[in-house]
Amino acid sequence: MSALRVIGYIAAAIFIFFGVLFIWGAFGSTPHPEWILVGVISVAIGFGLIWLASRNQAKGAAVGNNITYKIDLPSTTRVEQMKCRNCGGSLKADNVKMIAGAPTVECPFCGTTYQLTEEPKW
Repeated sequence: MSALRVIGYIAAAIFIFFGVLFIWGAFGSTPHPEWILVGVISVAIGFGLIWLASRNQAKGAAVGNNITYKIDLPSTTRVEQMKCRNCGGSLKADNVKMIAGAPTVECPFCGTTYQLTEEPKW
């Protein structure tokens, strides 16, 4: 839960608490009918803050689903020297993507897609 959401819920609780106190105090030994209006406005602001905080939470959940993969190629691999297995065309770093958790190359010239594999060094 973000700090802004927590602050929103705390502020809402304070508004609702004091709104209820104003409404309750309006019916005391000396009536104060104007306090009813202040109390109702305060309670409405409190419920509005709760609605805004919960609405903000739903938006944050949808945004947080981005996953970034970083491809760590061996130190001997130079991207500008990579060639397509099928047509021999020069490949760039933009042609390497992560698909199903594996580094995959898509050739812009012939359209061939294949998985990068590291050959043994012996």
